Amino acid sequence: MQDFPISYIEPVFRPPSEAHSLILPVTNGCSWNKCTFCEMYTQEQKKFRARDEAQVLEEIRLTGERMIVQRVFLADGDALVLPTRRLLTILQAIREHMPEVERVSSYCLPRNLRKKSVEELKELADAGLRMAYVGCESGDDEVLARVNKGETYESSLSALDKLGQAGISRSVMILNGLGGVTLSEQHADNSARLMNEAQPEFLSTLVVSFPQGEARFREGFADFQALNQQQLFVEVERLLSGLELRDTVFRSDHASNYLVLKGNLGADKARLLDQVRQAIAQPQQAGLRQEWQRGL
Repeated sequence: MQDFPISYIEPVFRPPSEAHSLILPVTNGCSWNKCTFCEMYTQEQKKFRARDEAQVLEEIRLTGERMIVQRVFLADGDALVLPTRRLLTILQAIREHMPEVERVSSYCLPRNLRKKSVEELKELADAGLRMAYVGCESGDDEVLARVNKGETYESSLSALDKLGQAGISRSVMILNGLGGVTLSEQHADNSARLMNEAQPEFLSTLVVSFPQGEARFREGFADFQALNQQQLFVEVERLLSGLELRDTVFRSDHASNYLVLKGNLGADKARLLDQVRQAIAQPQQAGLRQEWQRGL
């Protein structure tokens, strides 16, 4: 669309559930960008910077004139790295120029919230920020160190607790297979422990993959052995078994997953475990995705 009012620097990423949202870039790239499993923002043009505030505000105004928007996703990798004042200015502009918007969401690195108070986050929630997608990846400190995540169990839990106290819904992602064969059990166990303490509103699993090769990943994880399909299912079974969630929407339906799982934890825990155990015992009858159907 030639007169589309928003400028993008490709590639642009968003969570699967934001497929019908307006993608509004307020930063370019990721402020950390050192996770060895992530290839999203490694291109030179995706070097991190905050976008010009005046340009963002003008794009909001023009979009409001030309489109009816109900959901907005603040891109790129971690919009919440921006100062609270700037985020409030953006959210207030969205409210003014796009009054039909029902939800604003963003990716969030736990480290972004270290200097933000619960009171600041409540201000953002009151201004329209309804959901944060938090890539915890793992609850295991050894796994997190091996992949250079720059986070720990405690830093992830602190961020999730702050968001919860502020009334911002938390959608957490755990990476199936991130610990490889050696660390699989502790990866599953400590990820379940983190989720049990945080009680997020949404939880999803993706399968770790390396479309551009494993060289960067192996810099810090030289003895990594990827899980095969059955081992991935065994890890998910261990994770689900350890989860004691009261009311969390669970999804394992990203294109990277062989096995699609959807339900509520805890109401559907037994059913979900049955599905995984069937996939382990009889994969040919589990309706699995074929390799050509999978991707990022």
